[in-house]
Amino acid sequence: MFISFPFAQGLARRARFAMLLAVLPCKVMAVGLSFDNALALALREAPVLTANEAQTDAARQAAIPAGELPDPQLALGIDNLPIQGADRFNLSRDFMTMQRVGVSQTFTNPYKLDARTAAAEGRVALAKAQTRLTRLQVLQETAMAWISREAVERQLARIAGLEDENRLFEGVVKARFAGGAGMASELLAPRQEAALIAERRDELDSRHAQAVAQLKRWIGEAASQALIGSAPDWPINREALSHGLHRHPELDLFDPKNRVLDAELDEAKADKIPDWALSLAYQRRGSAYSDLVSLQVSVDLPVFSGSRQQPKLEAKLLERNALAAERQAALQEHTAMLETGLAEHQRLSNAVKRAHEVLIPLAEEKVSLTLAAWRGNQGDLPTLLAARRERIDAELKAIALEGERRSVAARLHYAYGEQTLEDAEPQP
Repeated sequence: MFISFPFAQGLARRARFAMLLAVLPCKVMAVGLSFDNALALALREAPVLTANEAQTDAARQAAIPAGELPDPQLALGIDNLPIQGADRFNLSRDFMTMQRVGVSQTFTNPYKLDARTAAAEGRVALAKAQTRLTRLQVLQETAMAWISREAVERQLARIAGLEDENRLFEGVVKARFAGGAGMASELLAPRQEAALIAERRDELDSRHAQAVAQLKRWIGEAASQALIGSAPDWPINREALSHGLHRHPELDLFDPKNRVLDAELDEAKADKIPDWALSLAYQRRGSAYSDLVSLQVSVDLPVFSGSRQQPKLEAKLLERNALAAERQAALQEHTAMLETGLAEHQRLSNAVKRAHEVLIPLAEEKVSLTLAAWRGNQGDLPTLLAARRERIDAELKAIALEGERRSVAARLHYAYGEQTLEDAEPQP
């Protein structure tokens, strides 16, 4: 049997993913929370996915009786019961009073049953497509939350390094003053700088708590685990993402929706074909009379189709036209979102490159020059502190820009990346 290489890759990728799910709890507790572990946990723990799976199961169960005939009806009754005179309400069988038992069955026309079955199958497909879309959204949101938390923790690590550096700097200032250089007011500068650094740490601590809370939304208490590793640096290729645009799960919702509408349209057409019913009854009479059997056939008469069946048919035609317009609007919206995301990713890529190649080196050089001038009594301490702030600002901004760039890449990858769309396929 021949299996294409891309398809084989997909099978292998899903097999690895299944193995990861199986060993995940032990792995998370042992080594921390990696990017891949977070995604796998989200697909296992997100309540919204549990809800989607329940809706899919409900649609499957609802499809079982869709093509069945209505239940038969049992009829019990009394015929020819006197209500006047001396024998009123007398159930004696010496009169013509009859005890009747009967059963009836309605036979829906087969075209209507076929249409109902097709509509039910379409709703099952729609539920599966909705689950696929939800899985993709969970992957996307979890990835972005993990990346956001990692960026904040990198900034916190840089702040910790700056605090250590400032303590060393305070010792240098004190030693310099003890040696007869500098002014007494310079002794306060490191303490003031420490307070400003503490303010930045407080802000980053708040952002870190928010990032953990956002991640906890998708993976629960495992979000409190220490992060390990890093997120993938996905290549952003316009042509590949544009190709994946038409396979986006949100657009895939319209195919099963259209199937349901087509089936409902067929059912509306089938309403013009009459259903019929068969009734059989046994009537027991008194000993002076013979028992009876009744057989009855009834047929619907859709003689007022212009005001009953036809409006329903027209309504389904209009709904189908509306659905086609909605699909076109959704396609245009996602095209705009893709173009906007690509432009934003390019901007952030340029900004990150500029920060690492130009802004940070220049800020470091400025710190070196002002520090040398201050040590040689050719510069003042405020200028040196301002240069240090510019350097830390440049470093923190570069980390933030890199986090934003990876978040945009994650959003694009998990929205339009072809391999991701395969991974988001719900398992049977």
